[in-house]
Amino acid sequence: MTDLSIELLVDKRCIVGEGPIWHNTAKVLLWVDIEGKQVFVYEPKTKQNKTLDLDQMVGTIVPRKNKPTSAVVALHKGLAFLDLETGKVEPICSPETDISLRFNDGKCDPAGRLWAGTMAINEDLEPQGSLYCLFPDLTIKKRENKIGVSNGICWSHDKKKMYFIDSVTKKVDVYDYNNETGEITNRKTFTEISDGYPDGSTLDEHGNLWVAIWGGSNVSCFDHKDGKLIRKVYIPGVTQVSACAFGGDNLDELYVTTASRGKPNEPQAGSCLLYTSPSPRDRQKSR
Repeated sequence: MTDLSIELLVDKRCIVGEGPIWHNTAKVLLWVDIEGKQVFVYEPKTKQNKTLDLDQMVGTIVPRKNKPTSAVVALHKGLAFLDLETGKVEPICSPETDISLRFNDGKCDPAGRLWAGTMAINEDLEPQGSLYCLFPDLTIKKRENKIGVSNGICWSHDKKKMYFIDSVTKKVDVYDYNNETGEITNRKTFTEISDGYPDGSTLDEHGNLWVAIWGGSNVSCFDHKDGKLIRKVYIPGVTQVSACAFGGDNLDELYVTTASRGKPNEPQAGSCLLYTSPSPRDRQKSR
């Protein structure tokens, strides 16, 4: 069944809308258009969606602690600081020397390290990308290689697990995680996806994992205990659902990004949408 509480939040034809993340200090939503080379700052109170044009593809964005007008972005050629007011970019590092690769999805762990993965620009299914970890002192370490399309990085509430998605495998994996050192071990399958490709993900207050399903027109929620499907939120009229994030004043609003690439007959493809459950008892939220 299609949820009736899907709202068109930002009507935009992003080529690949991605990376939504709630900036809890500034009370805004940050998101990107990867191939459009744009960063967006959406302010719910005014319903204004500010656009910052960049000169590179941008895979993800994360806000910086105690710096409300600054963020870190994962670009085609490396990681950088971004001034959210002026759009000024300050490079941090460029760990990949192969320009046929670009950064894709990424998130910060509970200790403040930024994890981000690379992938082939031409989306070759051969696993050519790597998974990197940027430490607070700005040193960077490669944690995995032979990655196809890096996505869906997030951490369990007890900081003992890291979820990771290589979308081409159609699996959601989970590592044992050492939050003190940033070490990942014992990778195993958490759940498998049959109705599309798993893309961006987020956790709710119960620790359950919400995953955007590219090609499946939905966001699926999985039980953190056993990986079993709890529910699906269908996104009507949009096939390529790319990522999701909880936000809002009570962290109970689910923001969903989508992509328009190759979908000229889907008018809302590329837009940012908002899902809120019609029943207060049924609402999820981020912790």
